[in-house]
Amino acid sequence: MLGLPDDIRAFLFDLDGVLTRTAEVHAAAWKDTFDAFLRAEAARTGGQFVPFDAVTDYDAYVDGRPRLDGTRTFLRSRGVDLPEGTDADPPNARTVQGISLAKNDTVLRMIREQGVRPYEGSVAYVRRLQALGLPSAVVSSSANCHDVLRAAGIEELFDVIVDGVVAKREGLPGKPAPDTYLYAARTLGVEPAHAAVFEDALAGVASGRAGGFGAVVGVNRTGQAAELRRDGASVVVDDLAELLAAEEDA
Repeated sequence: MLGLPDDIRAFLFDLDGVLTRTAEVHAAAWKDTFDAFLRAEAARTGGQFVPFDAVTDYDAYVDGRPRLDGTRTFLRSRGVDLPEGTDADPPNARTVQGISLAKNDTVLRMIREQGVRPYEGSVAYVRRLQALGLPSAVVSSSANCHDVLRAAGIEELFDVIVDGVVAKREGLPGKPAPDTYLYAARTLGVEPAHAAVFEDALAGVASGRAGGFGAVVGVNRTGQAAELRRDGASVVVDDLAELLAAEEDA
């Protein structure tokens, strides 16, 4: 069944890096935001400015996590403890909320300027699911998920969208907790053992493993195949087109 076990009946996709080429945009926005903060902190404390690494820091601390969790996790890695603040804080306020708001403003500006391109192999895979009458969902920590899907021209391909707005409304903890994926499976009426999770983030594959899903597909966009397997992927591919090819060869 599309390169996966035959008892898989529902397909749950992360957004950034799996369906759309926005993971690089997010990494650039985090770098822009964190570097501005770290530079100001170095000037304030007299310490050394060590920039945010858009590959290693992004993969380890923010990729796949809700925005506020990403901010907290990266700052903790640098020994920085900031007040939480509120969503009424101005962007770049010296709070978790202020930094997170600045990042969101930056990524929205970048998306407006650059547009959103989907991965062709992923779109072909989802269209194949649609042709077979198999249900699919997008599961993303982003509060901008609908906007990104709409900009990429693929919003109508999915039966269910579980994004940051839904997670907040339902009180669902973000990845690496499995709750958002479990919620999507329940909404589709499928047990986790009969659903597949598709993720490019280490936190995401960890959430798939924690949820007891029947398959966890790690999409290796950044050369971290071994790490994806370590953290929970049962299958690793560079592009979902490989799974379509596996179906044709079966």
